[in-house]
Amino acid sequence: MDFGIVFANTGTYITGEGATILGQAAEQAGFESLWTVEHVIVPAGYQSEYPYDPSGKMPGPESSAIPDPLIWLTYIAAQTTRLNLGTGVLILPQRNPGVLAKECATLDMMSGGRMRLGIGVGWLEEEFDALGVSFADRGARTDEYVAALRALWTEPEATLHGQFVNYDRAISQPQPANGPIPIIVGGHTKIAARRAGRLGDGFFPGRGSNDELRELFTIMRQSAEDAGRDPDAIELTAGGAAAFAPDPVEALSELADMGVTRVAIPPLTYNPTKIADVLAAFGENVIAKVNA
Repeated sequence: MDFGIVFANTGTYITGEGATILGQAAEQAGFESLWTVEHVIVPAGYQSEYPYDPSGKMPGPESSAIPDPLIWLTYIAAQTTRLNLGTGVLILPQRNPGVLAKECATLDMMSGGRMRLGIGVGWLEEEFDALGVSFADRGARTDEYVAALRALWTEPEATLHGQFVNYDRAISQPQPANGPIPIIVGGHTKIAARRAGRLGDGFFPGRGSNDELRELFTIMRQSAEDAGRDPDAIELTAGGAAAFAPDPVEALSELADMGVTRVAIPPLTYNPTKIADVLAAFGENVIAKVNA
C-alpha cells in the first residue's frame, strides 16, 4: 500500500525551506506522494459551507497562506527524485484548461512522469464569483475540461468543440512523459463517485467511514461499468485515519480489501525541526509493517 501526505503546502511548509524539509523527509521515510490543496482567493467573511468540518469553515484563519499548488509541486520536484506530485485537489472549473494542460505537462515532463492531477469541482461560491467563473455549471465545465486536458496531452493536433472549450487542431507541447497524466477525482458525494467512474483514473473521497467508502466505491464501480470502463483500473485513495488505529496493520488491511491502494495523511507535525524524525518513525512503525 502507498502512503501520501495531504495539505502539504500549508503551515510552515509554504516556504522553499519548509517545503524542501518536508519533501525530502517524506521521501526518505518511504512515502509515495505529496498532495497540495488550492484556493486562489478566499473572500473574507465567506458564507459557503466548507464540507469537511462540522464548523462549516476551513481550518485556520481566512488569511492563511495557500501557495499555488503547481508551483509548489514544481519546487518539490527539483528537491526530490522519487515522490509523486499530486494536487489534492485543484479546483478544475476555475482553471483555463489550455493553460493548465501546458503547466501540468511541463511539470510531468521535467519531473520524469511524477505528476498526478487530483481535481474537484469546488464548494466556495464566493471564490467563483471573485474569479468570474459560473458556480452553477461547474460540474459540466469540469467534465468538459477533463476531455480537453486529455486531448491536449495525447493528440498532436487536438480538436474539441463543446459548450466551454473550442479547439481546432490545437498543438500543445511538451506532452506528458508517459501519456496522459492520471486524473484523480476528489469528493465525498455520490456525484463525485459517478464522475470518477465515468472519467477518472482514480477516486479520492475527501472523507468517510469505511461503510460510507464502501457505498461510494460501489457507486463508482457501477458508473464505470455503465460507461464501458474497467472499474478495477480506477485507483482508490482514502484518508489515513486507519493508520492511527490501535492496530494500523489490521485497519489498513480492511481498506485494502475494499480496493484502496493509497492512504493519505496530513503532516504529522508542523515543526520543521521534528518532521524528519516523526515521518521516519511512521515509516518504520506503519509503512514498513503494512508492506512487509
